[in-house]
Amino acid sequence: MPIVNLKGIEIDVDEDGFIQDPSCWNEEIARAIAETEDVHELTEDHWKVINYLREYYQQYGIAPMIRKLCKETGFQLKYIYELFPSGPAKGACKIAGLPKPTGCV
Repeated sequence: MPIVNLKGIEIDVDEDGFIQDPSCWNEEIARAIAETEDVHELTEDHWKVINYLREYYQQYGIAPMIRKLCKETGFQLKYIYELFPSGPAKGACKIAGLPKPTGCV
């Protein structure tokens, strides 16, 4: 597995840059990953999505389906793509420190 250095911390990632161990994630790492996803500032709305994704993952061991993400955050899919230009699976889940989702997010 590749290892990347984010903010001085070496992290194991998969071939797409997803963190392999979600427990090593923190907000500083989230900001560093966000930069690689063309998200230059994490706003309150970004954190609402990120925190929801992390909480759901911690409870169920998978990322939520996109419909559930939209319902629970109150954000329309179009807005989530504005927040995370590479999408909820590639962008939001990666920034949230989740492993690469196996299905649609």
